[in-house]
Amino acid sequence: MRFVELSHPIADGMSVYPGLEPPRVGAVLDHAASRSRYEGQAEFYLGRIEMACNTGTYLDSPFHRFRERPDVSEIALEDVAALPGLVVDGRVGDDRSVTLEAEESEIAGKAVLIRTGWDERWGTEAYWAPGPFVSAEALELLLRARPKLVGVDFWNADDTVGDPSRRVHTGLLGAGILIVEHLCNLGALPPTGFRFYAAPLRVVGGASFPVRAFAEVDEDE
Repeated sequence: MRFVELSHPIADGMSVYPGLEPPRVGAVLDHAASRSRYEGQAEFYLGRIEMACNTGTYLDSPFHRFRERPDVSEIALEDVAALPGLVVDGRVGDDRSVTLEAEESEIAGKAVLIRTGWDERWGTEAYWAPGPFVSAEALELLLRARPKLVGVDFWNADDTVGDPSRRVHTGLLGAGILIVEHLCNLGALPPTGFRFYAAPLRVVGGASFPVRAFAEVDEDE
């Protein structure tokens, strides 16, 4: 098997979701300052990170949208690890909505990863321009087919400009279907024949949290 990286790195001061503070990555105690603690015989780096939980590639729990639903600490491992994966090319219309070319039977029980190529803009201001979003037609398909998880390679599954109701998050999370946003490198995956992983830390009260998303691909694929 081989592994494919599907998540963006988190770096000090990086660009994040509009309106949020950039992460701060640094040290509680760096190597040089720690040496006196060990009589000059060893040194250690103790790191610190301060960030909004919607930073980098992250998973949304149902609690993100619904206050009485499970948070990230309550998500079962089988819902975020070793999921059979399916990459679906998203067709982006003039209105930025994404439609899917997939059958319901292909989607059921899988991690459905929607590839548009928007992730190629990562690291530029163009990434945060009004981007693709899951169309009403695609949402209906996903709700009928019941995947375990839906991942996108753009910055929000919803239309952040024209839909304050956030129908995609409402529909998917309401149905217990998890969402991963800001995926990357989906072009390195085959359409099928891989397993998807996106486990967050087990944070009580966590609505969303960064993940190290990756795929495990069978060598013969």
